Amino acid sequence: MADEDRDTSLAEEVAEDIERLKKHLDMLDQRLDNIDSMVTAVAERVMSQPLTLNITCPHCNRNLEIAIIGKEKPTR
Repeated sequence: MADEDRDTSLAEEVAEDIERLKKHLDMLDQRLDNIDSMVTAVAERVMSQPLTLNITCPHCNRNLEIAIIGKEKPTR
């Protein structure tokens, strides 16, 4: 009888742990969805505008200009 009670309480603890893990996974999934939405919004905003990087070479001190153009044609 004591073994049955121990088995029952162990099964209940395992079930509670599984439910807790499910909740944590759901929260993690929701956070990842939110991060994905933010990254997508930033990428869309950047891709709608031309992006220019000006970098100075540390070895020769020349200025390098790197232009990244998105899906839309740049207008001036």
